[in-house]
Amino acid sequence: MVDGDWRLILAVVRPHLLDALLDGLKLAPIEALLIKEAKGFGRQKNMLDQYAADEFELAFLPKVELSIWVDTLRLEEVLEIVESTCKTGRMGDGKVMVIANG
Repeated sequence: MVDGDWRLILAVVRPHLLDALLDGLKLAPIEALLIKEAKGFGRQKNMLDQYAADEFELAFLPKVELSIWVDTLRLEEVLEIVESTCKTGRMGDGKVMVIANG
């Protein structure tokens, strides 16, 4: 388990950006990393609704979820790597959340 004062960063990103993000995190001061495949939708749901055959049908987009444990003192540094690598400015970029350890 990770000891000390740390934060958990949950980042849900586009799958094709994963390799670039992992390259950026190679030298980053992270304590641990977990990667999972995911599917979901965010704000673009309403746009996809109008193209669906059934009004209740939703299109779940492929994403990758990273759980990154980082020392609190290095949090901003790691968040900058995630944002600069994965933010395209288009809808569907994903989400980044920070969770405290206490």
